[in-house]
Amino acid sequence: MGQADKVLAVNNDLPIRTDSAVHSGKVRCVYWLTEADSARLVRERGYNVATDAPLAVMVISDRISAFECMWRAEGGMAGVPSKGAALNAISNHWFQSFKEAGLADSHILDVPHPLVWIVQKARPIMIEAIARQYITGSMWRGYQRGEREICGIRLPDNLEKDQRMPELLITPSTKGILTGIPGVPEIDDVNITRADMEANFQAFRFSSQADIALYEKLLRDGFGLISDRLANVGQIFVDTKFEFGYVNDAHGNEKLIYMDEVGTPDSSRIWDADAYRQGKVVENSKEAFRQALLAYFPDPDILTNKDRMAERTPLAENNELPLEIMQNVSDTYVAMAEKIIGTKLEVSDNPKAEIVDILNSEYGLII
Repeated sequence: MGQADKVLAVNNDLPIRTDSAVHSGKVRCVYWLTEADSARLVRERGYNVATDAPLAVMVISDRISAFECMWRAEGGMAGVPSKGAALNAISNHWFQSFKEAGLADSHILDVPHPLVWIVQKARPIMIEAIARQYITGSMWRGYQRGEREICGIRLPDNLEKDQRMPELLITPSTKGILTGIPGVPEIDDVNITRADMEANFQAFRFSSQADIALYEKLLRDGFGLISDRLANVGQIFVDTKFEFGYVNDAHGNEKLIYMDEVGTPDSSRIWDADAYRQGKVVENSKEAFRQALLAYFPDPDILTNKDRMAERTPLAENNELPLEIMQNVSDTYVAMAEKIIGTKLEVSDNPKAEIVDILNSEYGLII
């Protein structure tokens, strides 16, 4: 079996029993289980959820997106080898660490396979919860243009590129297009302030205004836990995106949880600590892939200029990247996963067959 065959690029065609359409995201696909299967698994597995809680099977792929496009390489390589397993393993590790530290639960109920989660349906808070410890990326570009305020937070003068900031900044943005919120443009991923959330907490789907402080605490504490542990393996946690939502436990109590993924090279910037101390930035996250794309194409403005999206989409569709670019991403993600989890990463040789077999034999979910 060739390397390309081991890449799980298509993950929306598994024969999992569902009476809903499969939700296909950029990287993950969600199969909502039937009411009968959800109730059976809650009963059989003893999940701490309501007896009628909707459950789903979430299958990660090895696809990779950047600059709002999906990318592939030579030889039919439609993703990054071992990427999905690395992201799941890292998220599982951090979610479990948060639970053990008494922070909050996650949406994950079970991990049948390295590429698969069984999750409970959550009511998401409609913000991308972004935390920044260093000034870099889009924040630095805005700062260079003279911008001294982000999400209502005043920035000091005389900051330098890639500098650690005096305090962790929480810079939230909208998740999806939200309508009817005073002062918040009706576009996806627009920066918002804490005052916006306080004045319109129900529009952002907080259950109470007090939960804004709880989400901030979970964000800060989660960031701090990951930052401390990454420092122990020679890495710097630069910035990241968290997502939160609400679920009910078996007793009907509502609780705020972590969801989506957390602390991964896809959702975070991670730098090598030794290199940083020597004045260099070595990216151990998806930012390295973005930089490789910018270096590979003769006109990188196509990738960064939103006005050229009509050119960017065919650029991605019609170009096969060198295998080396995908392999470099794989090496980075696998190395980071193994540093974080402390063991060798478990990787599938024939992922689809393995997933179908275990979901059939142990969970009874295959048609």
